[in-house]
Amino acid sequence: MFSDQFRRGESEKGRLAGVKSSKLLSNLSGVAWKAFQSVNKRLPEGEAIRPTWAPGPLLKSYERSAPPLGFPRETDSLCPRCVKEVRDAVISGETTLESLMNEHPGEIKAQIVEENGQVVMRKTCPKHGEFVDVMATDPAFLERIESLFFGRDFKAADDSHVHHHGTSNIKFGRGAVLTVDLTNRCNMMCNPCFMDANQVGYVHEPTYEDTKAILDRAVSFKPKRQIIILFSGGEPTLSPYYLEAVAYAKKVGFYRILAATNGIRFAEDIEFCKAAKAAGQHGVYLQFDGVSEEKNRHRGVGNLFDVKQQAIENLASVGIKVTLVTTIVNTINNDGIGAIVDFAAKNIDKVQTIAFQPVSFTGRDEDISDELRIKQRYTLAGMTHDLKDQLRGQLEPLRDWYPLSSYSAFTSVMDMLQGADAPWGWSSCNCHPNCGIFTLMVVNRKTGEFKSLFEFFNYEQFMKDIATITDTARGKKLSYAQLGMAILRNFNAEQAPEGFPISQILNLFKPSSTNSSSDRNDRMKAEKAEDPNDIWRVLCVEGMWFQDLFNYDFRRTEMCVIPYGTQEGEISFCAYNTGVGWRQIIENMHKT
Repeated sequence: MFSDQFRRGESEKGRLAGVKSSKLLSNLSGVAWKAFQSVNKRLPEGEAIRPTWAPGPLLKSYERSAPPLGFPRETDSLCPRCVKEVRDAVISGETTLESLMNEHPGEIKAQIVEENGQVVMRKTCPKHGEFVDVMATDPAFLERIESLFFGRDFKAADDSHVHHHGTSNIKFGRGAVLTVDLTNRCNMMCNPCFMDANQVGYVHEPTYEDTKAILDRAVSFKPKRQIIILFSGGEPTLSPYYLEAVAYAKKVGFYRILAATNGIRFAEDIEFCKAAKAAGQHGVYLQFDGVSEEKNRHRGVGNLFDVKQQAIENLASVGIKVTLVTTIVNTINNDGIGAIVDFAAKNIDKVQTIAFQPVSFTGRDEDISDELRIKQRYTLAGMTHDLKDQLRGQLEPLRDWYPLSSYSAFTSVMDMLQGADAPWGWSSCNCHPNCGIFTLMVVNRKTGEFKSLFEFFNYEQFMKDIATITDTARGKKLSYAQLGMAILRNFNAEQAPEGFPISQILNLFKPSSTNSSSDRNDRMKAEKAEDPNDIWRVLCVEGMWFQDLFNYDFRRTEMCVIPYGTQEGEISFCAYNTGVGWRQIIENMHKT
């Protein structure tokens, strides 16, 4: 008994010693930061470098533009009824594609206002009347997310051969994920479905040469940044040249090549998993609606949850990263999203990200009734509150969530540190703050327990520190030193999980500057797999809300970071799948 008490006492002493040393290091870094900045901010700013991949010198924080934010505000939107009429007229040949691009058919003004404890979009079409839809069920949440927007990326340059779609054009940045549909064929019949796969009455399957041309164009304008290549569909693995497309994307120079998949092929065929990895595939976006058969039943496939688990096992066994992608439909599966987080945490060596996607009423759901739309509408704000309720009070909506665009704070400093001669810029996610949010959770891989990183790391202050580093531009060595101080000074050892070392914060936020291909969890792994201290991983939880015709905002599509690569150039995800209906138009132009 005495020895047990002694060991517990020694363990507690060790824990306290670790906390004290981490706190001391954090405090010293804070003192060093303040001392350095007392001199740094008195000096003239350094000159921003002009990388070969960029259309101009790197942007200082105050040079970054932003869309109109806050509420009330006015924006440009679309009439859900006019759009369908115009699209049908273009497809039938009654009107020209040029008139669609140049005459603004179906475009109307919209007001974004706070009403009855919600933020809503109101718009009126002279022909079809008023449309109202909810944007946020918690105005304070949306206000905070918009206030944390980091700023837009460069304006796209030399891009007219890629962006030539009128008011649907992407105007800023390079994007973070280029989605390339390999086929509209699918081996499932899902509802919801962005593209209405298997139902449109034709096959749209770009040739291998088409796909190569799309990937070549992706690196033909500036800013030339690293992006994820996401092969999609339909079910992309049904494409006869799927593996060849993966290999070609790798040949072009992309680090991260993924598939948006239902997982059936990967679950059935381990050899296919191995072949995909050998071709250069980095990961998958795996459709994943819940952790039971009941939550997957609406997909119309029996034992689908078992299929998903087998796919995860097979993919992990060959080293392919897994992101779980969940479409959330209110009253259908929103009560099970916390269980998905728990599942991912318990499988943290196999799953590294969850991408929650509140439903977008498009494709198969474009003609939804107003009554059902109102019932099933789901918002990012609602998602954060549901997760807190389902995760035993963890993940505070007004503390632990940030706009996806705040990733770009780190991108900005890495762009600077890798120097002017780098062939690519870092991956950048400068989307509109209404588009997406994220949080990071530190997970104990041995117990599955987790805690929000932002409970013990001041990310908001860290973004401000990054702006100071990039604005003053003191060269590589001094900037690296400042980055280290900024990371350490924003770490709160007393709030960190027991046993979480301060060194892991450095590993997480200070990757190699040579490229943006390293994963968060790879940077946190010990050098030897059998190391008993190899405990900690990070789970990223994202919310990405794609638009539909009822909440469409052109300010969002102008900044899209998930463009579609098509035979007719690159088009915003929302403009392609909803908007004026570029998907239907282009697929009809190139159908077989």
